[in-house]
Amino acid sequence: MELEYTYWESKDGWLIGYLNIWPGQLTQGKTVAGLEEMLLDLYEFYKEEQEEKPAEKKTGTIKVP
Repeated sequence: MELEYTYWESKDGWLIGYLNIWPGQLTQGKTVAGLEEMLLDLYEFYKEEQEEKPAEKKTGTIKVP
């Protein structure tokens, strides 16, 4: 099995990425190998989320100074 992911380099040199099947969850690594390791960890969380009953989502607001 292969997972597609998207990534980019931030201004401070970190690689930021997400699994294409779960774009709302970002992770980071200093190298591509480090990022891929974090993405594999993220995939484990993704699998757990899929097995559980979906949580009720709520919204809120904050004041921006």
